[in-house]
This record gives sequence, structure tokens and C-alpha cells, in this order.
Amino acid sequence: MTSLSHTLRLALRALLAAALMLAGTAGWAHKASDSYYRLDVQGDAVTGQLDVALRDIDIALGLDADGNGEITWGELRTRRTALADWARQHLAVQRGGDCTLEVGALQVDEHTDGRYAVLPLSGRCPGAAGPLTLGYRLLFQEDALHRGLLSLTLDDAITRTAVFAPETPQQSFEPGAVSRWTSFRQYVVEGVWHIWIGFDHVLFLLALLLPAVLVRDGRQWRGAPRLRQTGREVLAVVTAFTVAHSITLSLATLGWATLPSRWVESVIALSVILAAANNLYPVVQGRRWAAVFGFGLIHGFGFATVLADLGLPQQALALALLGFNVGVELGQLAIVAAFLPLAYALRNTPLYQRWIFRGGSWLTLLLAAVWLAERVLDLRLITN
Repeated sequence: MTSLSHTLRLALRALLAAALMLAGTAGWAHKASDSYYRLDVQGDAVTGQLDVALRDIDIALGLDADGNGEITWGELRTRRTALADWARQHLAVQRGGDCTLEVGALQVDEHTDGRYAVLPLSGRCPGAAGPLTLGYRLLFQEDALHRGLLSLTLDDAITRTAVFAPETPQQSFEPGAVSRWTSFRQYVVEGVWHIWIGFDHVLFLLALLLPAVLVRDGRQWRGAPRLRQTGREVLAVVTAFTVAHSITLSLATLGWATLPSRWVESVIALSVILAAANNLYPVVQGRRWAAVFGFGLIHGFGFATVLADLGLPQQALALALLGFNVGVELGQLAIVAAFLPLAYALRNTPLYQRWIFRGGSWLTLLLAAVWLAERVLDLRLITN
């Protein structure tokens, strides 16, 4: 029994340490490092564009020449040749052999998490039919969490998506219509990935889970007497969060409701602060699900900005939206399944009540306060 308890303690420490480490290494942006890679291949003709965050290019190529923390258009323009060469060296397109790939005039665009360099792409392939193979190796050496988000149209077929990662830097695609199941599955994977790298969403969820294995007894917390009681609390909170963000994710993706991104991101950070603060100084105890539902509506708009950046196929909008939403819920349930049994096993220990519950709540509150200050004041630790 002692050995099992020790193992559970180590596992829960590792889980929380990983969550905090990921939150710290993500910078203070809403999401981790992504690039947006759009390709349209019709026969032997290749067109498209690559959007890469200036902060990521700075890590790879060193754009900030004067070291003042700001990347100007002049600094970016002076490195345009190096940037084009860097992109060509790390991208590969093959159809009947190696395709040529040219980079057009450099542009800059705004995404939900800052400024991006936009590189127009064009080229020709030796073959006009058959499978297409794509290689993507940008930034994997600099950031293992970086992902290349592909939106591909091949021979007028339905738009398909894929994610390039360090373990999947090369992928092949067959021409022809993509099955509805394949398209759905692709967006499920996108949803799972984006809940896991949405660090403010994850910390909000963890802040809600921390007190779920405890009950308030006067001015003290004690372990919940029964797992069933804990399960009901978690079910109510998670269901409220799920229903709320599903509503606004759908409304925003369909274009029926929009909110300014900066306002949304600021309120999301505020929700994390309030969830953590309520653990330390309980104000809302019963019916926590009602407060969670309100903030979940705002989190849904946050998910929608990520989904918009992916570029949804209009001919399969409903299917893509459903798949992404299912993926978000699966990713969320995975977090609950990993955290809750360990927390319940340790709920009566000083390790959990003092260090994990109180200490974790304080760390979450402080981190979210930094996020809020940056988003309200439009600051960045690394200006992009």
C-alpha cells in the first residue's frame, strides 16, 4: 500500500509539473507554435502559401538585428532572401519526382496570436497525376512542440488537412475525393491537439478539477468521503464547460457571432485567475457549474479563432466543426481521466491539500495574471 501511494504521488507530481512546464515554455501566447501551410496542387501546377510566426522565424534566423525585442518590417525585409532559402530547404513537394518550389514576394499578416510572415509559393512537378508527397521540417529542431498545419486541395478534390510534427515530417496523399470519415477523423485529431496546446484552457480545467476531490468543512478543506460525490461534481463542471464552449464555437465558426480576439483572450485569462482564486478563497461553492458555463461561452470563442486559422473546407463545414468539437472533448476527457484518479487517491494527504491544491492554485493564478496583463496591455516577453 505504501509503495502504491508513493507511486501515485510521483505520478501526480509529474503530471502537474508537465502542465506547468508546458505553460511556461509556451511563452504567454494563447497557443503553441503553429505555422499554416496551404497548398493547391492541380495536375503538375503547385500554388499556395506558408504563414510562419515572426517570433518563430526570429528563433531560427535571428531577425531582431538590434536586439531591442521588436521585429520591424525593415529587419524582416533584409532577411527575405535567407527566409526564402530557409523555407525551400525545409519544404519538399514530390509528384512524379521532385517539384520546383519558388517563394514569392514577402508579406506580413496578423493571426490571433501575433504577426506572421506570409510566403507565397508556386512551382511545377514532373508528374501531373498520381500520389503527392509532402515534406515539412521547419522549426522542429528549435521547438519540439511546433506543428505545421496543412490545408491541401489536390486535383479539385475536397480540402483535406494534416499535421506535420517531428515524428511525421513526411506524408503522402492520393488524388480523388476524401471520404467523409477520413475528413471527420482529421478534424478530431486537430481538436485533440489544440485542446492539449491551449494552455490557458488546460489550466482553467485543472483549476476546476483541483477542488473536485475535496469538500469544504467550515474554513478547512478535507477529502471527499466518496468517489461518487466527486464524480457528480466533475460531471456537472465538465458538462457545463463542454456545452457552453460547444455553443459559441459553433456560432463563431458559422459566422453567426463574433467577438474581438483580444477581448476574448483577456477574459479567458481572467477566468483562469478567478477559478484559481476561488480555490484559495472560496466564494462560489455550490452550483459551480453555473459560473463555469458562463466562462465556457468565452472559451468557445477562443477555440473558434484556432479553428478559423486552420481554414475550414466550406463544402464540409458542418462535418469539420463536429470533428473538431469531438476532438476537443476527447482531449478534455483524457486530461480528466489522467488527473482525477491520482488526485482522489491523494486527497487526504498534506502533499495534495497543501502543495498540489493550494500551491498549484497559486501558481495558476500568478501565471494567468501575467497572461491577463500581457493581453490587456498588448505586451509580449518576445515581441512579435
